[in-house]
Amino acid sequence: MHILRRHKRHLIILLITVLFAVFLIRYNQIDRVGLYDTEGKTFEKARVVDIVEDNETESGNQIGNQIVSLELLTGDYKGNTVEAVSSSSYLYGAHCEVGMRVIAEVNESDDSLYVTVFSQDRTWILYAIVFLFLVTLCIIGGRQGFNSAIALVFTFVCIVFLFLPMIYRGISPVLAAAAVAVLTTFVTMYLIGGLSSKSITSMIGTVAGVGISAVLAVVFGKIAGISGYNVSDIEQLEYVGQMTNVRIGELLYAGILISALGAVMDVAMSVASTISEIHFRNPQLSRKELFTSGIRVGKDMMGTMSNTLILAFTGSSINTLVFMYVYGYGIVQITNMYSIGIEIIQGIASTMGVILTVPIVSVISAWHLKCSFGSSLTKK
Repeated sequence: MHILRRHKRHLIILLITVLFAVFLIRYNQIDRVGLYDTEGKTFEKARVVDIVEDNETESGNQIGNQIVSLELLTGDYKGNTVEAVSSSSYLYGAHCEVGMRVIAEVNESDDSLYVTVFSQDRTWILYAIVFLFLVTLCIIGGRQGFNSAIALVFTFVCIVFLFLPMIYRGISPVLAAAAVAVLTTFVTMYLIGGLSSKSITSMIGTVAGVGISAVLAVVFGKIAGISGYNVSDIEQLEYVGQMTNVRIGELLYAGILISALGAVMDVAMSVASTISEIHFRNPQLSRKELFTSGIRVGKDMMGTMSNTLILAFTGSSINTLVFMYVYGYGIVQITNMYSIGIEIIQGIASTMGVILTVPIVSVISAWHLKCSFGSSLTKK
């Protein structure tokens, strides 16, 4: 009994985790509509065993296709050696060398195989990069870093196995994004700060800040005449919308809500932690003094976090900016391009959410800490 009481919190967390995992497994049992014919087509791992016909010229350029021999390492034809075509395209194919690991697209039809090289096999490379990041986070951050890694994995799981199935089932992408934002915020703040005053106030502040970003994005879009149907890949999305229950018009705003979550969460926790620490060191400070301290700390963060968001959105549209510069687009044309308008709305709406999170968290923290309940949580 003593052991049970001692580990009661961990047992509850384990039970909730198991129940949530079972829910996700059942929720992801969806019969998805086949948007294109995949019968007889598989993607398998393979190894290049010979270069039958190279496409490299004397100058070192690749023209046309390579003809290579591949040993299939997975699938129904595992162990077989087949001839394959490798394109010199930048998006598909690979410049094959003997011993190189690749992903082969195997098409089976009428007892014959047609194999092409889809890409270099970089599966384990990407796994290693992610693993290196998580290990670095745990080593530098210690226990907090480990909890942050768990929170990051949880967020990824929620987006892939909860958010995407929700919008596929016809639920509003904005509502789905809001639900995932609230859930991941609660779990992340609990893992990082436990059940404390700073965690509670940062949770409320994060939800409020992200909500403000979403509302502002919708308002700005209405005023500017921009909607979720003005994105660059709308033709493919229209087909998806016709064949499934996905509400493609709301995907833009759902994306803005999710993209703002990380920055808003960071600011909310930083301001709440600072005010909580100040109150712990000097409990005699009034609500007004605590609020002023939070605003002062928040002012230092506003500039850096605003730059972070604006530069992140700018980086995602760098190709468009290069095209505009090289082709000498005029200012009137640039300011009225849908792609530029969307990036501006995304950047400004997200940044406004970050900025307004500072006074919201400051007010809530100052009020909460001066209450008897908040003060008792601060001591934990």
